[in-house]
Amino acid sequence: MPSGISSMTGFARSEAESSGFRWVWELKSVNGRGLDIRLRMPAGFDSLEPEIRKRTKSQLARGSVSVGLAIKSENRDVRYRINRDALDDALAMIERISIRVQCAPPQPEGILALRGVIEPDDENNEPSSNDKLFKEILVDFDDCLKLLLASRRTEGTAMASIIADQVDALEGLASSVRSHAEKSPDALRERLLDQVRPLLEQTTLAEDRVVQEVAIMASKADIREEIDRLDAHISAGRELLRNGGAIGRQLDFLTQEFNREANTLCSKAADITTKKMGLEMKSIIDQLREQVQNIE
Repeated sequence: MPSGISSMTGFARSEAESSGFRWVWELKSVNGRGLDIRLRMPAGFDSLEPEIRKRTKSQLARGSVSVGLAIKSENRDVRYRINRDALDDALAMIERISIRVQCAPPQPEGILALRGVIEPDDENNEPSSNDKLFKEILVDFDDCLKLLLASRRTEGTAMASIIADQVDALEGLASSVRSHAEKSPDALRERLLDQVRPLLEQTTLAEDRVVQEVAIMASKADIREEIDRLDAHISAGRELLRNGGAIGRQLDFLTQEFNREANTLCSKAADITTKKMGLEMKSIIDQLREQVQNIE
């Protein structure tokens, strides 16, 4: 059973509280070419970003990861203060407007209701100056990151089983094509000779020259080398699944090789049976590619 493989898709959420604050971490990841980390941090927590990126990079190899932190104070005894700069700006704008528009002067409660004029007076409980709080938030981030890893591994294990089944299906088709191909060169040679014998009676071409050309045509239609390479790719795919880890890029390259051999097999197929099996291979390879695109 395949193991140790992670998807690039996952979600994790963690809530905690301490030091008079309650916070929520949300981590989301989807597939991506490399590792892209996007942070949404509240004001005052910018200093945590380098450490968050460092810890995320130490655990994830690929994926587009969104990291969000929401935090609020649990202190019910909140005092407010007037933001002098915001108030001055508001009064200046009111003065400019009153010059152009005749209207009643604004009431104090209306001015105070403007956004930013009044703000919480929490200098004594400012989270950006609370080292103990920062450490606890980072510990909780590590726990949330573990949940994201577990989510990605769970999906990755399920996807790896699907990929293993698809590789098995390719192996079965390759075996059927090989059995059919072992008879194809002789059968093709005889069929071509049967087609050209009537022409030999009406031409001066030497029969040995015709036989030589027929042999060359039959050799070009021989697909046993493609089957050998398919078998090698199948073995490589199984080994990757056994080893696990961040194998997404290797599986993606292997899928391209599968498709290359299947295309050549279809183009060289000398009979409808081989071509049908080649087309069925291509269908499975397309399904395989869809799964591989989301493997880390």
